[in-house]
Amino acid sequence: MTWLITGGAGYIGAHVAKAMTGAGERVVVLDDMTTGIAGRLPAEVTLVRGSASDRAVLDRVLAEHAVTGVVHLAAKKQVGESVEKPLLYYRENVTGLAVLLEAVVAAGVKRFLFSSSAAVYGVPDVDLITEETPCAPINPYGETKLAGEWLVRAAGRAHGISTACLRYFNVAGAAEPELADTGVFNVVPMFFDRLTRGEAPRIFGDGYPTPDGTCVRDYIHVADLAEAHLAVARHLDGTSEGGDLTVNIGRGEGVSVRRLAELVGEVTGLRTEPVVDPPRPGDAARAVASADRMAGQLGWTARRDMREMVESAWEGWCLRHPEARAAK
Repeated sequence: MTWLITGGAGYIGAHVAKAMTGAGERVVVLDDMTTGIAGRLPAEVTLVRGSASDRAVLDRVLAEHAVTGVVHLAAKKQVGESVEKPLLYYRENVTGLAVLLEAVVAAGVKRFLFSSSAAVYGVPDVDLITEETPCAPINPYGETKLAGEWLVRAAGRAHGISTACLRYFNVAGAAEPELADTGVFNVVPMFFDRLTRGEAPRIFGDGYPTPDGTCVRDYIHVADLAEAHLAVARHLDGTSEGGDLTVNIGRGEGVSVRRLAELVGEVTGLRTEPVVDPPRPGDAARAVASADRMAGQLGWTARRDMREMVESAWEGWCLRHPEARAAK
């Protein structure tokens, strides 16, 4: 097998490339380098600079590298931006995906792994979110991910492609400091950013029906997420043509935002009482995954805990922000 990873030089993509090459898989990365960093990739990985929605580039890459499976990670991913720019998100995440699938079909590729999101569920009022929980996304980002799942499954059925959709929850941590998240969009680096600048971390709302009043979320270490991609890719490699797998990727454990802020303070030594801002519209009180299907069907379970996520993320943050350690 030769796997093409779109968006493979990004934060999650580089971890997936590392996990797959470390397990002996052949990997080619296609990335437009908007957020990708070439230095993140293992030396044995070929990097092709280009868009995953450029049909000419796709046709060339799929043919030249004899690609037999695709891991599709390239997408626009910011919820707030999706509300402001829904047309951009639908064009990039849905129309672009259609172009990629057309190229996959034309090239005879029979394995397709789609990076989806827990955002497809919206704000379900359940203790544990299973794959059967109804999908009701509340923002354009979640809508495009759900539409992407529909498109992937339909193409799979029509053209005999084995497909998988991975719905993962909140990602944190780093397998190595050099692979850490460089953005300040997820909650852990957001906390780091404010603490490094001498400001208190922000919590949005503390009146939720949870033990401490703050939102409860399921966090997954990015290295565990990468290993889940490897497990699913190998599952697809062993299937006959056709068939679909949809799985949650999480730990099945909820951590409140206040507890996360406390843990960040413990790890960094920058203990500061959080500032509580008004709740954000659409935030669910609790969003925790049931990962039983991944465990039962593929034998995969997350191995790393919340402290490991924060500690590894902090090492990566300090690598890029040396002033952070001096802020203690």
